[in-house]
Amino acid sequence: MKKASWCRYSLRFKFEARTSRQTMTVKDTYFIRVFDADAPGVTLGLGECALFKGLSADDLPDYEARLSEACADPERALSSPYSSIRFGFESALCRPHPSPWLAGEEGIAINGLIWMGDKALMRKRIAEKLDAGFSVLKMKIGGIKFDDELELLAEVRRNFSARDLEIRLDANGSFTPENALGRLQRLAAYDVHSLEQPVKAGQIDAMARLCRTSPIALALDEELIGLRTPAESRELIEAIMPQYIILKPSLCGGFAASDEYIRIASDLGIGWWATSALESNLGLGAIGAWLGAKRPSMPQGLGTGALYYNNVESPLELRGSALWNNPGGHYKLPDDLKWTN
Repeated sequence: MKKASWCRYSLRFKFEARTSRQTMTVKDTYFIRVFDADAPGVTLGLGECALFKGLSADDLPDYEARLSEACADPERALSSPYSSIRFGFESALCRPHPSPWLAGEEGIAINGLIWMGDKALMRKRIAEKLDAGFSVLKMKIGGIKFDDELELLAEVRRNFSARDLEIRLDANGSFTPENALGRLQRLAAYDVHSLEQPVKAGQIDAMARLCRTSPIALALDEELIGLRTPAESRELIEAIMPQYIILKPSLCGGFAASDEYIRIASDLGIGWWATSALESNLGLGAIGAWLGAKRPSMPQGLGTGALYYNNVESPLELRGSALWNNPGGHYKLPDDLKWTN
């Protein structure tokens, strides 16, 4: 019989990671180790239950107790009511499909993420990503004056046309239903590819109206957080009809639920891409393996593994603007972790 144990691990950022919601210097996550009850020293699988405090629908006071319950029956945890727990146990128990990415034969193209900061710091980060060869930038906005953000976009566009550089924006719900359309109209002057979540999640009518009227393609992100039935997922997407959906498996129900969203998007002619959500390399690698089997044609929103001082050892490699897997490498968690059964 399979059992599992868990441990909490604090990932330490190399910089203050700012969004329009919060500023982070540390992110706690949870590793799980699945083993046979008759041979507890033999690891059958590793996973990351990537709880995101302040954002996950799973952010509950008794989360660790729920995680202990899941560890008592790993197979049952695959249908847990908590996205992060499903994600972790799917990663540990479900063997990924073979793919050229897993074999180290091709990379997954990704966007260069520009974290919030003051105007000078954001300008510096943009220059670093461009120098590294990224042809798609994703900028988080809503953390400084809107006019300063427009000026940064103007600087980029003076040097790079939309043919040479794709710009994606993420507002993290920082606009209001009253000012969103006006801001989108001003942003459209800079040939923006798309903008994620202009208004806060839960404002279905406002979001649907914006998707019909915006001069920029809009994407759902935080709107998808939490666990839904397939019927509820379809109802949500059909009610809003965005141009894109952004899938974060650890937040929106795990890999099986993300696959269902992809089926719905395909039926409705809606585009999609996936992003990581500040997971460690262990969770990032699981998302990479899932995506690698799909061989997506457009750049994805994956991390690079370079956010943290104390990330786990992994076979992930950033080469230019693509994330690669080194099939000769491995994942190694720190030796001093304290596991809870």
